[in-house]
Amino acid sequence: EQALLGALLLEPARLADTGTLEASHFDNHTHAALFTAIRALPPPDLNDHAKDTTWLNAVLKQARAHAPGLSATYLHVLIQFCPRPKHAAAYASMIHADNARRILRGHAERLAATATDLALPNPAATTLAAADALSRVLDDLAGQFTPHPGSLPRTPPPAAVTRACNDEDLDEERLLLATATAYPADVQQMRWLSAEDFTLPLHGALWQCVTALVHRSDMVDPVTVLGEAQHRGLLTDTLTPRDLMALISTPAGSPEYWGERVLQRALLARAHEVADRITTYADDPANTPHQLITGSRRALADLNSLRTRWNRATAPARTPARSASAPRAGPPPRPAITTSRTHR
Repeated sequence: EQALLGALLLEPARLADTGTLEASHFDNHTHAALFTAIRALPPPDLNDHAKDTTWLNAVLKQARAHAPGLSATYLHVLIQFCPRPKHAAAYASMIHADNARRILRGHAERLAATATDLALPNPAATTLAAADALSRVLDDLAGQFTPHPGSLPRTPPPAAVTRACNDEDLDEERLLLATATAYPADVQQMRWLSAEDFTLPLHGALWQCVTALVHRSDMVDPVTVLGEAQHRGLLTDTLTPRDLMALISTPAGSPEYWGERVLQRALLARAHEVADRITTYADDPANTPHQLITGSRRALADLNSLRTRWNRATAPARTPARSASAPRAGPPPRPAITTSRTHR
């Protein structure tokens, strides 16, 4: 920023080399005010500018309205700091790139903060909205920087962090397993839930036991789930048959409710992981803007795969269309027998 401003103060005509650079692209407030003043004032005659400081004084006066601490001495420091005024275009590009890095970091930090805000009334929707805002920023930045070979970030992504869990999270996963065992017909409609969505890997493996029985149209009850778990080698000294039977024998509520709870936690955890990846890329100055954009888009794609399943899980159930044909003659229909189920 100092090099560019020094170039413009020394050779004001170089302003034409700055392209689409805006004052908002500067990280330093004083520098932004000075750039705004330079753009606002008509450039001086080259010969007159070489003889006196009239134009510099006018720039200083205009910039001081927004940066009172600016001094004439600092303007001369900027001029001395510039190594080559003819390289103003390169300096402007560097400022533009740094601004893009700050913008991406800021949106990634907001995404991470939203994904971990427990006070939000609708955390999934709010988090996905923050992800959409980040995606729009990436689309805007993509049109500002030229693609080039080697578009992937050179920075390794952060190491995977084990998902934190509390007793409530684990209880909800246990309730899902129990209710799924009690109401296997509902599980058939829950293909949007994956074993990887569970906080505890063992719970994810038990979910696979239940879904395997359901998709094979086998009998499903605590005993058959126990048998499937045994075939998969899940029974150990820490998970005895008695423990497993107790875990899946106390249903409450509905599988869909608990499944959505599990999936929402997975969605928020994935959003936080994506935000961490983008922040790591943005913090590495070795990455070019194009590499940042490409890496960030790939990170968001990992979140979008979970978003698709979340949308399927929370989509309103379709009501079957009534037939327009007249009913056929026959005996009166028998009354339907309904079973009540406690919902949380």
